[in-house]
Amino acid sequence: MAQLVGNDEIESLRIELAKIGESSRSSSRHHFSSSRSSSELNSVKDGVDNERAAWAESDRQPTFERLTSSLFDESDGSKVDVQGKRVVDVTELGALERQMFVEKLIKYIENDNLRLLQKMRNRVDKVGVELPKVEVRYKNLQVEATCEVVRGKPLPTLWNSLKSIVSCARQYCRVTLLLGPPGCGKTTLLKALSGNLDKSLKVSGEVFYNGYKLEEFVPQKTSTYVSQHDLHLPEMTVRETLDFSARCQGVGSRAEIMVEVSRREKQAGVVPDPDVHTYMKVLLLSVFFFPLFLVLPKCFMRHIWYSIYVFFYQAISAEGQRTTLQTDYILKILGLDICADILVGDAMTRGISGGQRKRLTTGEMIIGPTKALFMDEISNGLDSSTTYQIVACLKQLAHIADATILVALLQPAPETFDLFDDIILMEGGKIVYHGPRSCVLEFFEDCGFRCPERKGVADFLQEVTSRKDQAQYWHRAEQSWSYISVDLFCKKFKESTFGEKVDEDLSKPFTKSQSHKNAISFSKYSLSKWELFKACMSREYLLMRRNSFIYVFKTVQLVITAFITMTVFLRTRMGVDAIHANSYMGALFFSLTHIFFDGIPEMSMTVARLPVFYKQRDLYFYPAWSYTIPSAILTVPLSLFEALIWTSLTYFVIGYCPEPQRFFQQFILLFALHYAATSMFRFVASIFRTMAASSVAGGLSIVAVCLFSGFIIPETSMPTWLKWGFWVFPLGYGEIGLSVNEFLAPRWQKVSIYLDANLLLFFFFFFCVKVWGYFFWLSVIGLLWLAALFNIGFTLALTFLNPPSSRVIISNEKLSRIEGSEDSSNGADKEAKSKSYEKTASKRHQGCLFCIIHLFLQVIFRVDLSQEMRERGSTQKQLQLLCDITGVLRPGILTALMGVSGAGKTTLLDVLAGRKTSGAIKGDIRIGGYPKLVILKNGGRIIYSGPLGQHSSSVIKYFEDISGVPKIGNNCNPATWILEVTSTSAEAELGIDFSQIYENSLLYQNNKALVVQLMAPPDSKELHFTTRFSQNGWGQFKSCLWKQHLSYWRSPSYNLLRFMYLLIASLLFGILFCGQGRKINNQQSLFNVLGAIYSATMFLGANNCMSVLPYVSTERSVLYRERFAGMYGSWAYALAQVTIEVPYLLAQAIVFSIITYPMIGYYWSAYKVFWYFYAMFCTLLCYTYVGMLLVAMTPSFPVAASLQSVFFIMFNLFSGFLIPQPVSY
Repeated sequence: MAQLVGNDEIESLRIELAKIGESSRSSSRHHFSSSRSSSELNSVKDGVDNERAAWAESDRQPTFERLTSSLFDESDGSKVDVQGKRVVDVTELGALERQMFVEKLIKYIENDNLRLLQKMRNRVDKVGVELPKVEVRYKNLQVEATCEVVRGKPLPTLWNSLKSIVSCARQYCRVTLLLGPPGCGKTTLLKALSGNLDKSLKVSGEVFYNGYKLEEFVPQKTSTYVSQHDLHLPEMTVRETLDFSARCQGVGSRAEIMVEVSRREKQAGVVPDPDVHTYMKVLLLSVFFFPLFLVLPKCFMRHIWYSIYVFFYQAISAEGQRTTLQTDYILKILGLDICADILVGDAMTRGISGGQRKRLTTGEMIIGPTKALFMDEISNGLDSSTTYQIVACLKQLAHIADATILVALLQPAPETFDLFDDIILMEGGKIVYHGPRSCVLEFFEDCGFRCPERKGVADFLQEVTSRKDQAQYWHRAEQSWSYISVDLFCKKFKESTFGEKVDEDLSKPFTKSQSHKNAISFSKYSLSKWELFKACMSREYLLMRRNSFIYVFKTVQLVITAFITMTVFLRTRMGVDAIHANSYMGALFFSLTHIFFDGIPEMSMTVARLPVFYKQRDLYFYPAWSYTIPSAILTVPLSLFEALIWTSLTYFVIGYCPEPQRFFQQFILLFALHYAATSMFRFVASIFRTMAASSVAGGLSIVAVCLFSGFIIPETSMPTWLKWGFWVFPLGYGEIGLSVNEFLAPRWQKVSIYLDANLLLFFFFFFCVKVWGYFFWLSVIGLLWLAALFNIGFTLALTFLNPPSSRVIISNEKLSRIEGSEDSSNGADKEAKSKSYEKTASKRHQGCLFCIIHLFLQVIFRVDLSQEMRERGSTQKQLQLLCDITGVLRPGILTALMGVSGAGKTTLLDVLAGRKTSGAIKGDIRIGGYPKLVILKNGGRIIYSGPLGQHSSSVIKYFEDISGVPKIGNNCNPATWILEVTSTSAEAELGIDFSQIYENSLLYQNNKALVVQLMAPPDSKELHFTTRFSQNGWGQFKSCLWKQHLSYWRSPSYNLLRFMYLLIASLLFGILFCGQGRKINNQQSLFNVLGAIYSATMFLGANNCMSVLPYVSTERSVLYRERFAGMYGSWAYALAQVTIEVPYLLAQAIVFSIITYPMIGYYWSAYKVFWYFYAMFCTLLCYTYVGMLLVAMTPSFPVAASLQSVFFIMFNLFSGFLIPQPVSY
């Protein structure tokens, strides 16, 4: 058998040598190496004995150690020096070892990935194991959506997206391209086939997977839908995002297939390829117990061991891996290995580029075990070379692993287009063509349309069904062109051989017995409940660590607030008597409100994560409870910490009863209140699901909680039918608990000369309710019970509620096109537009006042290394994004900036435009048609800067003259070819550095000399403008005010919601304090009126501050972009923003005054009514502008939301209601 192994290895190597020069791209790509030397063959022969010995050593290991052992390269630590094989435990491989192993298997992505998949498939086929396959059929599929017509009456039913009846059969081992203009129904079709359509849509027809209807299994686990929207958590790195996805999706049927392959290999005496065996074992970590029961005789003991194996196999295959080799594999083939440890980031957090984020979206889905992939617009933001590489890997996966793949792309390059097997062309919700890619041009030529030379087939297909572009492709000279509608194309397709082929495929039944038992998934989740909980728990803990700045910030502000509180309620100024009892009550209430407000930031953090949660929930990554329970558990230590700090700092300084028992009881109750508050705000966020709505709802909840706390207005003064509110909101329980804990102390058991009774009666008098000592523990239990209810509601809301959706509207013009009533000729309009364009083009050189030369010499840009990369062992302090960039941009020359995704194109543009606000820039940047090209490679280096030439002849000649670079193929896009032959893997295969070749070329010397020459051109003057902006200050302000007016008017989620809040709050104030202003008979009734004034000014203003935060945060990103473009100054924008709020706030103050003044029963006087209105108007202005200030001075929305609670607390503390103005203040 050993000899057989040696011959197999040598024969495998000979096959590789024979294929080493083959090309996987017919147009341009071929291998850069021709053969290996005979010494490599000899080394393989010498290594056979080493592998035999290693396999023998593995077989001699104890049973339980042999389960996870495999052969691994023996190395001295370097990536190149391999010294044979050794037996290792694959579960203990480190990150560096996994990376080295993947680098060995896949060095040149396109070819080595193909070789690896072929080796794995050959191993499976050698022992006759069948892989699961999925065939998707859809028959008479129709999707309807109810839309609303703008500028007209709404139609009750209007078919949108898939309007026609669609039928087809999708075979396995095929990669199909879905083409069509935006809005034609591609996304709807993909979602319909993958079972991810919105439940509100009306769907008819049938979709089958291997003969099973969608209702009979779980399509979300059988197939994978890759959305066109990049939804990721910005706090996680690329590797962590993929690891979590792999952990949740599990290994599927691959584990069972691997076990069966290993069993049959053992029976046949076949020893697998060591690298492939190690890769598959590390990938799955589920090949257990097969060596023992296979070598045992056929007896009872063998069945026992087999049962044990099955038990452990099921347990391990169901367990998601924390970090897997599959992650390293996906990172490699998608080109994400260079940014694996970088945060994903978002609009306000530095992270990966847009193209890398798009690749991450693809990798997050394909890392799972599903065999049917439906991918929507996966090339948005990607260069053509990267798109080609991804589609090539998908094609290899489909052809070798028997996968079914449907990919929707907008404008694929010709090379990418040629990779697909089939084409589906859609227009207006109808399928115009579905058949082989090679026959699509034949079909349209039969219809009278021909694709011109140097025209991409994909672009031709996108335009041939369009009314405005169709005429240019008509090739029948003997006939005049007339518009062929989509319906006519569909009719011709059904009558063609391709349409008949579709009907023939659908007529052949696919019985369920033909389906592989593992092809269809009938369970929602891939992991056990415990594993799902552990996966979400570890991710939640990771997110908490990444957001540590927010928690540290909250702790610091808590300490600062505690010190201020201690100085206000200092014990030396507060005696134990009836006079100062109010001050103690105020201090307790302030402590409660501060702890309660500390949970507000949890609402914004929850809303920010909801889009990612909904995506993963709908794909059955995990259920809602596995997401909410970790959040609830990890909140406990935070609540304990916050309560401990506040109690430790304030308890003895304020002068509460100095008893250890009461100290710890106050700590316990504040912990329970903080936990209930965070749970409540999370619940509010899950119900309303958007930042604007959650802010308004959170404000209403704060008003209700504080009004029914019993401090602002006692329970007996409330209307009878509203007294239940005192017992259902958490702050009331906190007030009772803390007051009982303090006022039932022995020091308050003395006679008061003011009350002529025990001071304990003051507490009863204040609350107008009798309480006893056990009420403290009832309050704690009540708070914990409310927290449990909020967490249960949080879970139920995330389980049953869907993400918010916008209105479905349609324009009159589109309605006319759908109904076919639009006039087919528009020649007059087109001719008028053409003449207008010609007049504009003839004057394009007129009015040019001056020319600007933009040159840059040896520009270097560095940023600080992220914490994640430093934790991975990187010793560098900074990451270099641009390296020695030199060039010149001259007037009259159009320059194209090219480069693969992540090369640094956006970074270079930002540096040259002066838009970088962080990092270090070195070099000389000065600011003072023929096409021109600038190409960047990964690492921010230029590999070409020079003329493009006719039909790109100059740049093609430059690269073709480099030794080893293949010639460009026929009908090949030069841009795609350049990015392909200069990729990182191509450089490694050729052993050259294109940036170094460019720096040593005559072209670089000429460019550098040109830069030096133009640095100080003769007769040049310093570039000077009389004003910084094109408009004067008044013009800037008017433009910004006009923009803000439109923005506010078109933001009902902001303005209508806060007006709705105002109406509800005004009615609540009016009802709760109804008639209190007309019956001031005692001290308590006076306190009630003061409480109405205090709560109105405090909580209405706080809501305006909370609601303005998300709106201004969204506008801020636009402000930065427009300000860097020099459109206007910051002061003009800020002045317009504060001005536009005035009419809205004025209307709020008027409405509030009209409702509350008569209902509360204040004294009727024009003078007092005016001052009441004026005070409310100024209060709303103040709080709203505070919210704008917080957004302007903080880096992110969560920090601003956290900081706003400090302002609320300070405003509350110094409002004069809790304690009279101290002398020191």
